[in-house]
Amino acid sequence: MTIRKLGYLALGFLGLALGAVGAVLPLLPAFPFLLLAAYGFGRSSRRLERWFKGTRLYRDNLVDLAAGRGLTRRAKVRIMGTVTAVMAVGFVMMHAVPVGRIVLGCVWVGHLLYFRFRISTVPEKDPTVDH
Repeated sequence: MTIRKLGYLALGFLGLALGAVGAVLPLLPAFPFLLLAAYGFGRSSRRLERWFKGTRLYRDNLVDLAAGRGLTRRAKVRIMGTVTAVMAVGFVMMHAVPVGRIVLGCVWVGHLLYFRFRISTVPEKDPTVDH
C-alpha cells in the first residue's frame, strides 16, 4: 500500500471515529466527518468503501445525499442545529471582533440558503421497512 493510500485510510478512520462520536454528541456534527470517511475509504480501498457503505451510520446519514436524492427534513434540521450551535459559540466569543461576527453571520446564512434551496428534501423512510 502506498503512502498516499495510507493517508486516505487514516483520513477515513478519523472521519469515521469523529462521525460516530458526532452521531451521539449533539454539539459535534456527524455529517461532515462521515463525508470525510466516505472520501477517505473510497480513495484507499474498495473493500473498506463497501464496508463503510454497509454501515448504519452511512445508511442513516449519507446514502440519500450520495445517491443525489437529498436529505430528510430531520437530517437537515439536525445538521443545521449543530452548525448553528457551533457558530453561536464562535459568535459569542467574538464579542470584540464585529467583522468576525459579520463574516460568521454571512456564513451561517449561506448554510441556511444552501440547505434550503440546493439540497433536496426527501421523505422520511418507513422504519418498519428494511432498506
